[in-house]
Amino acid sequence: MDPPAGRGVLSLQGRQLLAAALGLVAFLSLTGFALDRAFSEAAVSNLRERLQTYAHAYLAGADLARGGELIIPEVPPEPRFLTGGSGLYAAVRSDSFTWESPSAISRKVPSEMDLAMGEVRFEGPIDSDEGPVYRLGLGVAWTSEADEDVDFSIVIVETAEAVDAQVAVFRRTLWAYLGAAAALLLAVQILISRWSLQPLRAVVVELAEVERGKRERLRGGYPRELALLTNNINELIDSEREHLMRYRNTLGDLAHSLKTPLAVLRTRIEDGSADDIDGLREDVRSQVARMDGIVAYQLARAATTGHQVFAAPIAIDPHVESLVQSLEKVYARKNVLCEFDLDPTARFYGELGDLLELLGNLLENAFKWANHRVLLSTQTLTVAPQRRAGLLISVEDDGPGIPPEKVEHLLQRGVRGDERVQGHGIGLSIVQDIVRAYRGELSVERSEELGGARFVLRFSPAG
Repeated sequence: MDPPAGRGVLSLQGRQLLAAALGLVAFLSLTGFALDRAFSEAAVSNLRERLQTYAHAYLAGADLARGGELIIPEVPPEPRFLTGGSGLYAAVRSDSFTWESPSAISRKVPSEMDLAMGEVRFEGPIDSDEGPVYRLGLGVAWTSEADEDVDFSIVIVETAEAVDAQVAVFRRTLWAYLGAAAALLLAVQILISRWSLQPLRAVVVELAEVERGKRERLRGGYPRELALLTNNINELIDSEREHLMRYRNTLGDLAHSLKTPLAVLRTRIEDGSADDIDGLREDVRSQVARMDGIVAYQLARAATTGHQVFAAPIAIDPHVESLVQSLEKVYARKNVLCEFDLDPTARFYGELGDLLELLGNLLENAFKWANHRVLLSTQTLTVAPQRRAGLLISVEDDGPGIPPEKVEHLLQRGVRGDERVQGHGIGLSIVQDIVRAYRGELSVERSEELGGARFVLRFSPAG
């Protein structure tokens, strides 16, 4: 047994929010990671430039003594070079002498670097006794006044605490703002989702009201994406109600129509004598035949399916030939010629029985009143893409035609009260009922080509 509809299935709003949340988390995570990496690299780059600036400042303030020793300026470019354990250290090394900033006294600073002349090298973070450090080395070749070259290197070392602190502050701020942005965007998404799905919720509420009998159909004015769905639902509701009403009317008509034949039989049986057996038999036969005709007609009316929203298309061409051949046999003495002008793309959306009733009754009426010619035409009524096409069926004859003042009276002959009339009245009444059930139009004109009557059936495109 299938589970109840909707149980265990995520709602449309839940799907939207889940998809938005996953997408938002992925986007913000990638954005946060990219910004974090960019800031970390920028912080390290700024540290490198600062250390290089310290090295150039020391080099700019230094001097070379006659003995080839380097004289370091007493005032450093940054006061922290004078404070022990400040985390910022400087060192100068050559083959003949070594110098370290006061901040590096009694500290094991990794200041040994093998640098070529003019080489600038930045490294880090490097593990040391001071913790992770960054260091920048500058290889220098100084020519003294005696034209002697003195090679030495200046190394600036700084612990990673400052950079790590900057990155930590940035990360806290970044993820706080990204989290707030995520919450705000999710709230906005919830509001947008509720607003955009409001028409669907309205459809659900109205369908429930239709089921409870509080509303006859769905209201109009829905968004374009839902208009086709709601229109089809309304058409389906109207179609089902029309079917129910037609069945009720048919049962009522059948009961009403059978009253008279049954009353005649009852009276004849009660009043008849035993000597009039032949007359009684004839009356019974006549009334049974009459009731048989009434039942056949009412069943034909009840069998008209009518308008269907999702009916499969039926090609008209394959069913025309057999109908015409049957009528040509019935009206062989009149030698009627039936011509065709059929659109191969024309389709009837409904039941095959209804199509045969329409074509059969209209063609039979045309054969009955034609002198020698009948013309059957079909045409597809174009419509926008993704919409069901309409259909036009035309049956013409070269008979006497129908006066315009009698057309309205003729088309009303299928209404209750005239349903028991034999001949083409029943056929046209069936046609009228079927056309009405399919929400089509039936019109009677004068044929410009053949000169007789022209019956036109028009079924408008869906939507």
